[in-house]
Amino acid sequence: MTPGWTCGTCGEEWPCAAKRDLLLAEYRVDRASLSVYLGACLAAATADLAAAPVRPLRERFIGWLPRGPVTS
Repeated sequence: MTPGWTCGTCGEEWPCAAKRDLLLAEYRVDRASLSVYLGACLAAATADLAAAPVRPLRERFIGWLPRGPVTS
């Protein structure tokens, strides 16, 4: 939920652990699109949360993404 970027289900910072799992499953075969989507969310959150330091926001939105090829 914007502009605070909290999960509408659990109230934790978005993306929460459950949402991360859902996003990885949803974008399983298209990790590049997930990266683009989360990058757009990061840009919007940076504007909404202007007082927040950028590095923690970057870690929160894209730092958790697995690196390397998708495995079965």
